[in-house]
Amino acid sequence: MEIDFIDETSSIVQKDIKLVKDLLLFAAKEEMIPDHAELSITFVTNEEIQQLNKQYRDLDRPTDVLSFALEEEGEGEISISGMNLPKILGDIIISIDRTKEQAVEYGHTFERELGFLALHGFLHLLGYDHMNEIDEKKMFQRQEEILNGFGLSR
Repeated sequence: MEIDFIDETSSIVQKDIKLVKDLLLFAAKEEMIPDHAELSITFVTNEEIQQLNKQYRDLDRPTDVLSFALEEEGEGEISISGMNLPKILGDIIISIDRTKEQAVEYGHTFERELGFLALHGFLHLLGYDHMNEIDEKKMFQRQEEILNGFGLSR
């Protein structure tokens, strides 16, 4: 799987990018995602993610992670199949400010929180959600299974 990283904060170090990449490659294997899939991860500030949250979710406050799936078929859209094109999963936006704040709030490392948020966004790209209690339980259980399997437990 190809992952493009964009650091708009100039604060992410190479070991953090490696952690996220290795975790998501592990998760992709666990979820049986084709090797030719692609996604991007952008690291931003609270101000930047607040603007995106307001624009796309009508919520005027910072959040920790946003996911934008690119291959969801909307009503009336036609599926393109039979071509050997890369599967473009979408974009994950992570607030580094919120990552740091939540690591302190939850009493674990920055790396654990960064991995959690990256995986959370990744699972959203794959169609997992937490809009109701059943879906939330399924998604959060899957997150913990993958994080523990990877060795990034609390």
